[in-house]
Parts: sequence; structure tokens; C-alpha cells
Amino acid sequence: MKVMAQMAMVMNLDKCIGCHTCSVTCKQAWTNRTGVEYVWFNNVETRPGQGYPRRYEDQETWQGGWKLNKRGRLTLKAGGRFKKLITIFSNPKLPSLDDYYQPWTYDYETLTNAPLQEHTPVARPKSLTTGEDMKITWSANWDDNLAGAPELARQDVVLDEISDKVKFEFEQTFMFYLPRICEHCLNPSCAASCPSGAIYKRAEDGIVLVDQDRCRGWRMCVTGCPYKKVYFNHRTGKAEKCTFCFPRIEVGLPTVCAETCVGRLRYIGLALYDADRVSEAASVPDDKDLYEAQRGILLDPNDPEVVAAAERDGIPRDWIEAAQRSPIHSLINVYKVALPLHPEYRTMPMVWYIPPLSPVVDAVQGTGHDAEDRGNLFAAIDTLRIPVEYLAELFTAGDPEPVDLVLRKLAAMRSYMRDINLGREPDAAIPASVGMGEEEMYEMYRLLALAKYDERYVIPPAHAEQAHGLEELATECSLDYEGGPGMGGSGPFGEASGGPDPVAVENFHMLQARQTSDSVTDPADKANRVNLLNWDGKGRPKGLFPEQPAGDGGPPRDLMDGTDPNAESEPKP
Repeated sequence: MKVMAQMAMVMNLDKCIGCHTCSVTCKQAWTNRTGVEYVWFNNVETRPGQGYPRRYEDQETWQGGWKLNKRGRLTLKAGGRFKKLITIFSNPKLPSLDDYYQPWTYDYETLTNAPLQEHTPVARPKSLTTGEDMKITWSANWDDNLAGAPELARQDVVLDEISDKVKFEFEQTFMFYLPRICEHCLNPSCAASCPSGAIYKRAEDGIVLVDQDRCRGWRMCVTGCPYKKVYFNHRTGKAEKCTFCFPRIEVGLPTVCAETCVGRLRYIGLALYDADRVSEAASVPDDKDLYEAQRGILLDPNDPEVVAAAERDGIPRDWIEAAQRSPIHSLINVYKVALPLHPEYRTMPMVWYIPPLSPVVDAVQGTGHDAEDRGNLFAAIDTLRIPVEYLAELFTAGDPEPVDLVLRKLAAMRSYMRDINLGREPDAAIPASVGMGEEEMYEMYRLLALAKYDERYVIPPAHAEQAHGLEELATECSLDYEGGPGMGGSGPFGEASGGPDPVAVENFHMLQARQTSDSVTDPADKANRVNLLNWDGKGRPKGLFPEQPAGDGGPPRDLMDGTDPNAESEPKP
């Protein structure tokens, strides 16, 4: 057994309101640059729907992820080394820009510079790639809130599997939101697809990154990723992807998307897994066994044998303690309510989801019955307008039993907690009906409904002995250079031919201190600050220049001219 650590995320879809705050803040932090206008490291999809890029789940077309060959061994769907070699200069299995969307802006100059005229000038949309006038027909969020509309439902790849059970009339279906980021898989097919070896998985925390120096722009990684979360920067000629905000993670801060999430639906923590069993788990013959196979390689951090093996394999003690407090372990392997997205791709994804129960409650309320009654909720789960099979196609490779059990646990939790909140005697039979104890059910409720910041995000900071390596890594993978990664400054052969220019970036340790302090500013250094707001412009304000200790018990002297900085300034003639 080789124990390794993995940063992971769980999202509670019951809380997502589709506000796209996570998408916008991620866009501002990471892809608000030329060459990646169409790129969204984080996007929120309406389900049922086409997704972004369009129909990305159609692996018969895009050939993403892994499959088992005739000998039962894992092989890339897009082909091995020989196939990549003969197609390396022309990879046909790529979504086009129209499958993502043609990024645009508006001709604002027409509005600001147009002369006085009879009609109001119009700011027409212009393509950010060609600069020409264009008609807007599609974007990352184009079909927001249109789940079930006939023209869109027929494009949903998941619905192809269960279309006989779904009615396409809009009023007969419900929708839910599905936020997506890179899955930072345990068995990433993007890394295996890269001919240059530019995509790698960090050994210390499992975050999957792109080495911008080694990337040669072959774009095999775009094909290899079944979630289509690797993108091509058409200006730099490099691949880019979600970094799990590793500069923040290294100092114990959550990702930007999690930090700004309005619904507080994201949980981040450390998971321990057995690296020696990843290939075995990804190779189980039946797709429906992949969910349990992946759960099986996630280790119990409270097991003394696991703790001893983790320390033997160099995992710091405070990281092990963080894994023991991790909400990830609780939601996946203790309460068993989190499920992986498309485990049939065999990449062993590490961003998991709690399926939505709200539509079930809404369906019961619409009939005029008690929506929190255990009997009503359990019956509603069996008669969903969008069946459990749809969620099963998303999260358990088509096996409805795990999804049904999760929904029943969530329904039982609501019914059980309702008695407590109304001051009635709780019914122990409710948690027992889903295989849980009363205390366990209450703890699950507390984590899902009441958990505070430090309970939702249990992120151990990087160690000082890792600082040098992490500093070099941050330089290689930084997206803070002008124009984005790989630009490399200006040189004799163009802007990408010179060495990297040093840039000023925010000190994330200062960011952590500011975000975790009890006050807006740290009162400890208040005496050392210069207040220029009350300065009249005469003399030198106190603290503007450093002071030197006064000799013989005299007052401190200003280092500039030897005057007493505390003395009243006298007007000059």
C-alpha cells in the first residue's frame, strides 16, 4: 500500500441556485486574458441540457477517457502512442470553436464617438477572434434555465440513454444546476494523452497542472479529457486548465470558486488513497462497479494502519490530521452521499456531487401533501418526473441503486430534523430505515446545513521544506504574466521569445491573514502606520520615516534630519 494525498471537492447540488458567481470570479482570476476569451475553468450547466462545450459527454465522437481492451487492460479511447504519432499534426477529435462559442464584445466606440444623428447608434457584437461583425447564437450559458425544452433536451447525451422514460414538455420536467471544474483525477487521461509530458499530477496534493514550458500545443490533452476541461490558448499555443487555485491551497485558503460561492455548496478537503490500487480500480470490467471500486481505494484516515503507512510514505502529521477532519472523507465514505461524475470514463474523478433532492420536495408540495413526511418523500423518489435513472447516468454509470439510497438518506434527514426543529420527539426509525444511527444523521445534517467556514474547508498549508520546489512550480505555472502563461516577454524573435519578466503578485500569506482576521485591518501594527488623511501638508507626519533610538534617554530622532518627529511643526517664513 502506497498512501498519497489528494485535494478533493464535493458539491451539494441541492444548494446550487445557478447564480454563476463561481464562474465569474474564476474567470476574473484565471482566464480574463487574450487567447482564452472562450475559456471557463468553472462553468454552471443547466440539466437536462447540452453542456459546455456542446455534447461534451458524447465520447463516441470525442474519444475521451479510458476503455478496456480485449485483454481487460486500460487503454485510451483516442488511441495509443502509434495513433497519436501519425495524427500528431492533425488531430481530428477536437471540439470546434463553435462547440464552445465564438467570444464577442460590443462596438462601444460607435456609441461614444458617433456624431449627433436622428437615430440612436447601435453597438453591434464583434468577434474577439476575427474582429468582424457577428450574430450571437451560442455561449457557455446560452441555455440557462431551459432544461427540458424540446430543442435542447434532444441534444442531451445522457437523455439518449433513457429517453423513453422522459417527457420533453417543459412543464413536465424539473431542472437542476451542475457546476463543473477540472476533476483532478487519480487516473487522468489528459496526462496520459500528452506527447510532451507537459501535464502532470503533483505528488504532494494530487492537483493536475500544465507545465507551460514543456507544452507544445499538440492538443491531444483536449481530446483525452472526457470532461473537456483542458483548453487551448490560441494566442500562446499552449494548453491551459483549472489549477485548483494551487497558490491559495498552499497557504490553506479554498479555491476562488468555493470562496465566493453564494450557496456555500462546495466542500474542500484532503483525501488519502492507495496509489497502488488506482489502476486496478479503474480496470473493473463492469462500469457499474466503478463507483464502489473508487470508494474502495479512498482510505480511512482514522485507521492506525493507514496513519502508519502515511507517515512512512512522507505525508506530514498535520496533513493526516487534516484528512481525519476532512468533509470529503465524511461525505464520500462515512455518510456515503457524494457520487463521482461519470465514473464510466475510468479517470477516477475527485470532484464529487451530492445529487439534488429539492425537485422531489417541490413535486410533493405541488400535490398539497406534507413535503417533509417520510412516507411522502420516499414515494416521490420512486416517481420523479425526471427519473432517478437520469441522475444514475450522470453519477453511477447507470446504476440507480446508489443514487436511490442517497436520495432516501437526504429525505430521511429532512424528515428526522423536522421533528427536532418542531420540538417533537425524534423518531429513531427514520435514520434506521436508511441504515444510519440518530447521532450519525444529526452530524450529517450539521455538515450539510450548518457547517462553518473551517468545517467546509479543511486545507492544510504547504510545509516550509516544500517551499523551494513550490516556488519554482508556481513560476512555471503562473498565469499572472502579461498576456497569460507561455508569453515569455519580448525577445529578438517576437514577444514569446524572451525570458520571463518578473511580476508583482499578491502575497497569499498576507491574503490568508487578512481573510482570517477578526477585523478588517490588523490592529497589532496600528502604531506603525502613517495616517495621511489628517496631514495638513506641513512638516513630516509621524511614522513617515523610520526612527532611530535616542541617545542618553533623549527623544527619538528622525533619520532624515535629526529632528524630533513628535514635535509640532513650525510654519516656515
